[in-house]
Amino acid sequence: MTTSLHTLKNNKPKDRQQRVGRGPGSGRGKTSGRGHKGQGARSGAKKRYGNEGGQFPLYMKLPTRGFSRARFREELHIVNLWQIEKFYDDAEDVNEESLRKHGLVSGKCHGIKVLANGEITKKVTMTVNAISAGAQKKLEDAGITFSVI
Repeated sequence: MTTSLHTLKNNKPKDRQQRVGRGPGSGRGKTSGRGHKGQGARSGAKKRYGNEGGQFPLYMKLPTRGFSRARFREELHIVNLWQIEKFYDDAEDVNEESLRKHGLVSGKCHGIKVLANGEITKKVTMTVNAISAGAQKKLEDAGITFSVI
């Protein structure tokens, strides 16, 4: 079925949000759905997930298990061929220092990896930590010298 002006239908209208505390006839008057007294009835009250109301919480009774190296992972910064093509001139060196100068790498750096997105025609010299297989093929086809440290 094609869409045209005479076949258009309204989406289901959004239900109106219920206003609370507007008298006994409204269905949400007096305590506004908060019940009587207690923490949940007070303003600004939000109970944390897993809160057990003063009882020692279950998640603190259970032992912690395992160890994650995620905090200590050393990831390589990614640079694509199109970025090198855009920011570099012929005969320039592509290394961590020059990538920082061009704003392609910032912060803590554990190495550079070149990926194959885009094309490259500039005759640059690369010194990086890793190169993807696709990028390596493109660099060899373009006659660009590179070294992996």
